[in-house]
Amino acid sequence: METPREPHFFKPLLPGFQSGVAIPLDFYSKHIQGAEINKPWKLRSDASDQIWEVIREGRTLTKGWKEFTEAHDLRIGDIVIFKHEGDMVFHVTPFGPSCCDIQYTHPHIVKEEADADDAPTFSYDYCFLAEVTATNQKDDKMFLPVEAMRCGALNQQCKEVKLVNKEGKSWTARFGFSESDGAYYISRGWRKFCRDNRCTNGDLFVFNVVGDGTTTPLLCVCPERKECTELLIKHFSRIDGSIASTSRN
Repeated sequence: METPREPHFFKPLLPGFQSGVAIPLDFYSKHIQGAEINKPWKLRSDASDQIWEVIREGRTLTKGWKEFTEAHDLRIGDIVIFKHEGDMVFHVTPFGPSCCDIQYTHPHIVKEEADADDAPTFSYDYCFLAEVTATNQKDDKMFLPVEAMRCGALNQQCKEVKLVNKEGKSWTARFGFSESDGAYYISRGWRKFCRDNRCTNGDLFVFNVVGDGTTTPLLCVCPERKECTELLIKHFSRIDGSIASTSRN
């Protein structure tokens, strides 16, 4: 397969994104690995003539990234596309959660805001634990916890979601609500997500739900964050408790 002349990757912005952004492994292996370690990335955008230098530490952009995000008023739920123009120069295009590119007032970087009455309220503080099982892979159907009903990013009018892994790659899946179970579910895409990510039965994912209740929600695999770790600890605590109870009986 021929390599794109301007290879690119995209990243959804999750809570904590200002501290650094991880470069997808596939992109890193093909286009970055082996490059000068201390050579900074140069980021540019259509919002300004300024060039931002950002330090790369391994697969993570760190020093200088926060300044870039603040200058462009990037927010949780935005999606950023990095297009490699060569010699570690990247053209960066931010998109809002509705997947429309963000408009700025040029030459000053001032994000154009929607009217107050139209401004969406994004939910990004709901995480849930999903386990890969033989049944949900066979049925191509994975149920969300009942608690997901309280998540503002999800509703019964929603017909699809995007599953996003840690590398920023996304899969579209059908989204629905089961009246009999009283819970949301993901189908027609869950099995492919599991297969493409080489999942095996028993694998666990912590998904962070990002959306505004009107646009297609993103279900993003959590990076290493305190909330995600706590969910996993609770999960394994329940398992250990069950084993101990069975042993006593």
